Amino acid sequence: MRRTLPLIITLVVGILVLLIVNLLIGSVRIPVTEVCRILLGAESNEIWTNIVYSSRLPQALTAIMAGAGLAVSGLQMQTVFRNPLAGPSVLGISNGSALGVAFVVLLSGRIGGVALSRLGYLGDAAMSVAAIVGALAVMSLILWVSQKVRDNVTLLIIGVMIGYLATAIIGVLKFLSPEEDVKAFVVWGLGSFSRVSGDEMVLFVVLMCVLLPLACLLVKTMNLLLLGERYAANLGLNIRRSRMLVIVSSGVLVAIVTAYCGPIMFIGLAVPHLARAIFRTSDHRILMLATALCGAALALFCNLIARMPGFEGALPVNSVTALIGAPVIAAVLFRKSALRH
Repeated sequence: MRRTLPLIITLVVGILVLLIVNLLIGSVRIPVTEVCRILLGAESNEIWTNIVYSSRLPQALTAIMAGAGLAVSGLQMQTVFRNPLAGPSVLGISNGSALGVAFVVLLSGRIGGVALSRLGYLGDAAMSVAAIVGALAVMSLILWVSQKVRDNVTLLIIGVMIGYLATAIIGVLKFLSPEEDVKAFVVWGLGSFSRVSGDEMVLFVVLMCVLLPLACLLVKTMNLLLLGERYAANLGLNIRRSRMLVIVSSGVLVAIVTAYCGPIMFIGLAVPHLARAIFRTSDHRILMLATALCGAALALFCNLIARMPGFEGALPVNSVTALIGAPVIAAVLFRKSALRH
């Protein structure tokens, strides 16, 4: 505990610093004093105020919540399947979101005669709903399968196959769709924290503020699952019900984040490893909070890099997460392997 508290405080301070830097840096430079005045509600430059409140602050808050949600989801998947390569997309739930959006986006122009990408806010809302419906449909299928299959490895393989099936259907829809609709779907698939603003951002933050604490209620269950299913069952844990609860928690987090931000890759897979390496523990009472904070910090950092001055518009978030995170996680894993030997 002596080592844990200073690390938690350091991460919280780091998130606050990254939040402020996200508000300062972009294609338009805003002085620190003016950002403080804007946040305190004092009168300031109207253009700067609009940039902070309409763009940068919603992006930063979205990044914090999405990063925390995906990281916690990844931790849950790695624990329940006892597999270090498990992540939020391992059961095909992210692919289900993509399939839902593909049906709406890629078929809208062909069936309705009007491309969804031209409908503005209405089109964005339809994509969000489609992503949630697609993710929940796949999650329902996975839960049904989990009642029939006892072996975690078999369930994992079935989830991967469902993901491949969804990807194949998306490929067929792309082939049959107009170029404009395909482009809109590809842009959605790149992932972005900038899609959420205004009331949407408030709803997203509220949803995540409810879902993340609910996920923390499963900490004791996850610690028992970590001991092995037989040992956990001997201690009185209902393995099937516990597995189902963890999968539901993880799936809902992924569904909500994907609906609002698109499929954000890498964070859910990598951040749990990073948190374990930093805190050197497998106790989920510590890891759950640590993983959420690390996920929020990494997402904020990636959002900052994507919006750095010099880039026209913004880089795809998925490109930044992989470019920055992959070398870091590889170094962590190499170091961990070296310590064992």
